[in-house]
Parts: sequence; C-alpha cells; structure tokens
Amino acid sequence: MFTLTDNTKVPTCQGTSRRDFLKIGSLALGGLTLPQLLAARAQGDARTRQLVKDKSVVFLFLQGGPSQIELFDPKMSAPAEIRSLTGEVQTRIPGVTFGGNFSRLANMADKISIVRSFATGNADHQNYMTTASGDNPTRAPMGSLYARVAGANNNRTGIPTNVLVPPEAVIQNFRFPQNFETQSLQKLVQSSQNLGASYSFFDPSGGGELRQNLDLRISRDRLTDRRALLQQLDTFRRAADATHAFDNIGVYEQQAYELLLRGVAEAFDVSREDPRLLARYDTSGLFSLADVHRWGDMRRSSNLLGKQMLLARRLCEAGCGFVTVMDAGWDMHSNSNGPRNLGGMMWLGTQVDHAVSAFLEDVEARGLSDKILLVVTGEMGRTPRINNNGGRDHWATLAPLLIAGGGLRMGQVIGQSDRQAGAPATERYTPQHLLATIMQTVFDTAEVRLQSSLPRDVERAVTSGTPIRELV
Repeated sequence: MFTLTDNTKVPTCQGTSRRDFLKIGSLALGGLTLPQLLAARAQGDARTRQLVKDKSVVFLFLQGGPSQIELFDPKMSAPAEIRSLTGEVQTRIPGVTFGGNFSRLANMADKISIVRSFATGNADHQNYMTTASGDNPTRAPMGSLYARVAGANNNRTGIPTNVLVPPEAVIQNFRFPQNFETQSLQKLVQSSQNLGASYSFFDPSGGGELRQNLDLRISRDRLTDRRALLQQLDTFRRAADATHAFDNIGVYEQQAYELLLRGVAEAFDVSREDPRLLARYDTSGLFSLADVHRWGDMRRSSNLLGKQMLLARRLCEAGCGFVTVMDAGWDMHSNSNGPRNLGGMMWLGTQVDHAVSAFLEDVEARGLSDKILLVVTGEMGRTPRINNNGGRDHWATLAPLLIAGGGLRMGQVIGQSDRQAGAPATERYTPQHLLATIMQTVFDTAEVRLQSSLPRDVERAVTSGTPIRELV
C-alpha cells in the first residue's frame, strides 16, 4: 500500500480530516482493493483479447451539417447555384478533386477513402449519425457500444475505453454560448447512458458521472484544478522513481501505480508533447483579424480542433478504444448563426484540413495507421441548391464521409452522387453500413455472437449489418 497526501485539511460529513487522498492498496471498488481488481481483470484478459482487436477508433463528429459539396464532391461542372462556393483542388488521385479548403488532405488522398454515396437518412440535429439509430436497438452512441463489449476501462492501462473530446477538454474555462451545439452535445451525452453509466462517455473536461467516479478524494477546489492535480501526481511519480520505492512491490500494486500515476494522468495532458509537434497540430493561429473582415465572424468555431485531435491520438496510444471528437459550428445556413455565402467554410474547412492531415501524418510516423481508424462525418448533409443567403440548408439524402486507417482499403472514392450532389447515383451507404464497418474493424464479431453475457440488443447492434464493401 502507498498513499498520496493532500496537506489541505478537509472535514468529511463526520467531521474527520481527509488528508490522504489516494491509497492504492485500499482504493476499494465494491469491496475490492485496486490491486485485487486488476488481478481479477487479468483473469478475463484472454476472453477480451479474443473479442477485441488491437485497434482504436477516432470519430470526428462535425457537429451540424457539413456540406458534401464544399468538402469532397465539389461538382464544378454543375450550375453556379449548385457547385462549390470554395472552388476545388486536385487530389493525388487522377480525376478526383476536393473542395478548395482541403489542399492538405487532397495531397494525402492515397491515404484516405471518401464515400460519395453516403446518406444519413435524417435531416435534423438528433445525433443520428453517432448512434446509427436505424440498426442500433440500444440507441446508444457507437463509443458506448464499444465499451459495453470491450469493458469500461482498458485492462492494461485503466484508461476509459469511451472518451468524449469537446473543445473544453484541451483548454481551461472554455465555454460555448448556449445554442444548438451545446444542446446537441447534451443529448449525445444523455444517450450514452442508455447502456448504463459505466459505459457512458468519459468527459475529461469535467462532466459526467464517470468523471465523478474517478474522484481522487481531494478537496473540491483542488479537484477542479486539473492542472495542479497533474503536477502533484507528476511530482510524486518522479520522487518514487528516484528512490526506487516500488521496485519490490507485487505486480498488481505496480499496475495500480502505473494506472493512476502514468497512463491516465499523462494521457490527458497534451502539453507533454514535443512543442514542435504541438505547433504542427495547432489550429488556433490559422486565422487573423483580416480574415474576420473578409469572411465574417465565425463565433461558433473554437479553433481548437488541432489540439483535440492530438489528445485523441494520445488517448488511443494509452489504450482508449473509442474517442469521439466534437467540432462545433457546422451550421451552413449562412443566416444569423454564421457568415453569409458559406463564409464559415473558410474557418471550419481549413481547420479540419489542417488538423486531420496533421493527425494522419503523426499516426503514420508512429506506425499506428493500421491500428487507428479515423471517421469524419456530421449530422447530415446540405442542400445542393444554394439558398438566398448564399448558404445551404439541411439535407438527408447525401452527406460527406471520410475514412482513414484501421487496416482498411485506402486511396479510393467510393460511390458517386448524381449530377447535383443531392442523392447517391450508385449504391447507397448509410449509418448502418458505417456502424458495421467500425464494429467489424475493432471486434471479432463471430466471438461477440458467442458471448451469452451480452444483452441481446447489444450483440445485435454490434454484429448485424453489412460493412461498406469497398473498404474491407
């Protein structure tokens, strides 16, 4: 047993002092000490390894409806009221162009796949995409489904397996105004509890019941100061390493130490990265005041997507199986919610191009391209015809979808849209196909079917459906 101590005296309800805020030998969960819990988990490792492949998912959710035309299907031969307002850029695939904001991804087209015949079947802000509701009887987000099968925490590192990364996760005191983005996020978090709180999103920005369950028993003001907590854990870790304090403890005590003082604490801290890599990801400095005057003020864009994607990569390396990254602001109406004439695309598209390309370059350099599946999509698509404000409205029958990595087939455009980029002209792919693609990438679905301990609706959601055939 070892103890970390907070010298601040905090009385409990019984009036006693709580100075010891972490005792690894006696951190009880349902009567088990943490080392005992890890030992019990180890007994189930073989079963889990049969079910769970050594892969992770990063689901970049463009909150709102990104335009399929301005993203990856520019239709420059169509009439002016239809074709991309941001122009087009030639990709590395002959004859294939992307929207004008995606020059970096265009140069990496051989490492990604674009689905041009993808339709959400829903034109409202209902998080239909994250749950694939039509073929998911649980109506829980894909990350919660993953956690229900794989377990709420990684057996090796203890990190939560289902993590939500909103902009608030990478910067302190960041808050969006109350609008449809925050309301949509709240609905998503609520739906993640459909399978039980244990499998809901872990929100490192401080929300959610799971975050409360990881309370390290320190005073309230110290707990809310996440940076101070990380610093104290790091100081303790260095001191323990210097004195070899844990050289002779048992294997599960060592795992407990690693879980609490290395894996979890460090994984959520992007400041530990090389400053040069941080700079490569950073999207906060892409725009200037002159850009505001030129394109209009994009109030709903956080400009933090680069750091969010970097955090996602760190979490995958630490053993998180499913990371949902939320990028707000994809309101393309060009009304009071955003700049006219799709000026918001200049902010949002450029940011996605920069952050996603940095992510793909980074995971490739680390040899992780086949182990991390990246999915980029939104709640819906946008109307082919530009509205009176120079924007595009909600659209259910076509939406953008980018897939990268995960050991799937890359360097292709899958399917085609009609001449107006309003409906599939080839085989129509849906969120159900995407759900099946993801689940078959991360699980051995034949083994999942054999698990009598799984609820029937969970087993059905994970194992039924047909993946996007060109990818597998």
